[in-house]
Amino acid sequence: MPPAPLHVVTGALGYTGRAVTERLLVRGVRVRTLTNSPNRPNPFGERLDIHPLAFHDANALARSLDGAAVLYNTYWVRYNHRLFNFETAVANTKSLFAAARRAGVGRIVHVSILHADKADDLAYYRGKHELEDALRALGTPHAIVRPGVLFGRGDILVNNIAWAIRHMPVFGLFGDGEYRLRPLHVDDMADLMVEHAHRDGAATTDAVGPEAFTYRELVRTLARVLGVRRAVVRVPPSLGLAVAHALTPVVGDVIITREEITGLMRGLLDSDAPAAGTTALTAWAEQHRDTLGRRYASEVGRRVKRTIAYEHV
Repeated sequence: MPPAPLHVVTGALGYTGRAVTERLLVRGVRVRTLTNSPNRPNPFGERLDIHPLAFHDANALARSLDGAAVLYNTYWVRYNHRLFNFETAVANTKSLFAAARRAGVGRIVHVSILHADKADDLAYYRGKHELEDALRALGTPHAIVRPGVLFGRGDILVNNIAWAIRHMPVFGLFGDGEYRLRPLHVDDMADLMVEHAHRDGAATTDAVGPEAFTYRELVRTLARVLGVRRAVVRVPPSLGLAVAHALTPVVGDVIITREEITGLMRGLLDSDAPAAGTTALTAWAEQHRDTLGRRYASEVGRRVKRTIAYEHV
């Protein structure tokens, strides 16, 4: 019998990459991960082949992709920081694309962001737009999957909204809170990515969940599910950002950035696309109400504490 196909996943010990890997292994696929955190707890044992994300060694990066039928790319950074930044992330991802082409990878499934081409004044979106264009110019069959907000085991945004509801005396909405978003469960995201690995030609898909909320509705829904009575008040975005910055020493993390607030308030986390999954945030939150938001999920912590599982940082 011929060997099982090889699929390569960036960040299989992290968040979205872990969910993709779970699905691939169930299908009997050989899985290799490229990661900057080879010493994180590995729930897959010997079934997962671990290689470094050798961005600065083009030959090693190409060798790590030899024989791969599919590359699933989840690598990115959330904001500019002294430890990481968008410029480096864009350059690294382009190196990954070039290595995939050199290695003859059959298809690339790449994680972007909703409306990546509609907010070039925001560095996060500008970087994602640049990478979408680079992938289309590469000539390799590909799919671009564009989520807005992901939730589920180990997520940051929804968990930290719940954390703030639990721990802050009031919850401040940026402006009127009437901008919309459609959260998608990370497992539904992974299913969509694996599905796109088996399609032909190029595709770009908005990845949104079955429920739509205004931001105000999302906060009130989570407060109700958690059983917490919390005043929800409108605040100017500048004041909300200042409060978030003031909490930085408390949580050891950047809670939110000015660009993230701008993108949220522009409705860039919303889409009219058909639902890409069936998991409703409300039902999921009900199932996890005892643990949701109990601990703060740290973006910086996950970049620094590379021997600890994502969901525990």
